[in-house]
Formats: sequence, structure tokens, C-alpha cells
Amino acid sequence: MKSIIATLLFASLVLSSSFIQLSFASPAAAPSPAPPSYCDGKCGERCAKAGMKDRCLKYCGICCQECKCVPSGTYGNKSECPCYRDKKNSKHQPKCP
Repeated sequence: MKSIIATLLFASLVLSSSFIQLSFASPAAAPSPAPPSYCDGKCGERCAKAGMKDRCLKYCGICCQECKCVPSGTYGNKSECPCYRDKKNSKHQPKCP
């Protein structure tokens, strides 16, 4: 009787340790966002001449974090960053300034 209890206890310890190892495993290489300082600088240049600068900076920052790039200049040049160019909002309009 004692050997059966000891065997079950040992088996439960082995199984629980394998679950613990799985829970501590790192997730599949999730893409890391661009550093905020990079996006702040690039979006500051991009939005320098914007009429609604705070809105431009907000959406540019969101797009920069996701795409890790910002087109050069204050307007256009979106072909330099396809992810930035192809982002759409819920109304299927361009999301990034």
C-alpha cells in the first residue's frame, strides 16, 4: 500500500514539474516594438508641418510601434515603408499619417 502511494506521489510530482516548465517557457518570438525614442524622433520630423500635430504624433507613434519604420519627409513617401502604407482603420481609410 505504501509503495502505491509513493509511486502515485512521485508520478504526480513528475507531471506537475513538466507543467511548470511549460508555463515558464518563453512565448514564440514575438516581434519587439520599436523603441519609443526612435518613434518620437521620426514622428516629430514626420508631423512637423501637420495642422493637427498632436493627432499626427499619436497615430504616427502607433504605426511606428507596429511597423518599426516611418517614411521620410513630412508628407508622402509611404512606399519606403509598406507596413505603414498598408495600415487601414475600421473605415478602410489610411491609418498612418
